[in-house]
Amino acid sequence: MKLTLDIDCTPQEARTFLGLPDVEALNTLIVEEITARAKDRMDTLADPEQFVAQMMSMGGKSMETVQAMMAAAMSGKK
Repeated sequence: MKLTLDIDCTPQEARTFLGLPDVEALNTLIVEEITARAKDRMDTLADPEQFVAQMMSMGGKSMETVQAMMAAAMSGKK
């Protein structure tokens, strides 16, 4: 026997029905914070010189990490 139920409801209605917490406010806060940080750093991300300078200022390990990422990207490894 096969039984199929189609329930038409919004995500909010499904969360309420299942007793899950409403995380919409938290999600909105996180998205706004990430968007603000991305806008603040847009000039750094768009300029390779500033990006490399930022990586260099983080210490010796960061440049090694960047080099390892570049080598992995060029070799096709993940």
